[in-house]
Amino acid sequence: MITFSIAVIAGLLLLTWSADRFVAGAAGLAQAMGVSTLIIGLTIVAFGTSAPEMLVSAVAAWQGNSGIAIGNAIGSNIANMALVLGVTALIAPLTVHSSTLSREFPLMLVIMLVTMAMLWNGELTRIDGVVLLSGMMAVALWTIHLARTSGTDDPLIAEYSEEIPKAMPRGRAWLLLITGLVLLLASSRILVWGAVGIAHSFGVSDLVIGLTIIAIGTSLPELAASIAAARKGEHDIAVGNVVGSNLFNILAVLGIAGTIGPGSFDRMVLLRDFPLMLGLAIALYLMARGLNHKGEGTIERWAGLVLTSTFLAYQAGLFYSAAGASAA
Repeated sequence: MITFSIAVIAGLLLLTWSADRFVAGAAGLAQAMGVSTLIIGLTIVAFGTSAPEMLVSAVAAWQGNSGIAIGNAIGSNIANMALVLGVTALIAPLTVHSSTLSREFPLMLVIMLVTMAMLWNGELTRIDGVVLLSGMMAVALWTIHLARTSGTDDPLIAEYSEEIPKAMPRGRAWLLLITGLVLLLASSRILVWGAVGIAHSFGVSDLVIGLTIIAIGTSLPELAASIAAARKGEHDIAVGNVVGSNLFNILAVLGIAGTIGPGSFDRMVLLRDFPLMLGLAIALYLMARGLNHKGEGTIERWAGLVLTSTFLAYQAGLFYSAAGASAA
């Protein structure tokens, strides 16, 4: 048990560190190739912060632990919206101005609803996986088009210009990219091995482990990025990181899980976890959109407290139900 716990802690720490190296290398390389700042921010940075979820789910699905893969995707989205934005708003209320985000929020809601309808039969099939991955490609292309056609007055452009590293030599960018990817793979294997061991030791399902320990751990890059952005006054990035990561989690993480390890899953995902994820997404959309005619809104500290409390209550409920199931 101690060995499994050490593996989870070490895996999470290495996963977070290697994700930062991977993002820095990918962003530096893209910038050296002349890719625009907004495209880098909306695609490469979002992809990089979701890399832990994707690799953990790929490893879990490959090893036959599809519950971890599915729980990681849904649980990470819940953690992103309730924990990441909740804690960030407690530190600094988030005012959202970007017209780019006002278009991505409805897209995120539609994708969540369509995915829930696809999975309503309780099966994540290989066809579902291919459809989701195809959707990810379509969203990436749409995002690139959005970045190219966005006006120069979009505040998200200025914020990304401040955040994305400049003038990185290609050799260093390639080194960071490759090193980050290799360590992401290694740390994912360590994390999944430790999580499966803990699940078996306590007699809980892989799904619960995916929704709790792994979901929180793989959301740490988003938490660090959003807090750092909010403290610098870059509120649109703080929210944009979560929206972009959620899109990747639904389409890419579930898509990878379905393609590599299709199969049935616990229907509680559809009855408990998906509705909570949708409810959080709707609430955040209303906050970010605002109730005024200026097209902006603020996630206040009280909202951050509500979001964080919701996440803690959800996690407590999961542990309580898992403890009851194992006792029975």
